[in-house]
Amino acid sequence: MKMCIACGMPMTAIADYPLHDMSKNYCKHCAHSDGTMKSFDEKWHEVTLKYANNHNIDYSVAKENAYTILKKLPAWKRRW
Repeated sequence: MKMCIACGMPMTAIADYPLHDMSKNYCKHCAHSDGTMKSFDEKWHEVTLKYANNHNIDYSVAKENAYTILKKLPAWKRRW
């Protein structure tokens, strides 16, 4: 089983891959409609909003949490 390098999601079915392309190492949620991977800033914004909404926390706290989580993932590690 592959894990998405950009968000950590387990990719267990072909439907989890962008454009059903199992050669990709990132999931459909981390891809643009053309199958290319989203940027760190795009994912950071998306994860921040998801955390703020799902956990009912302040945006600035959610942004910090999202950053901490994302920077540990393979796609973003080399960024720091």
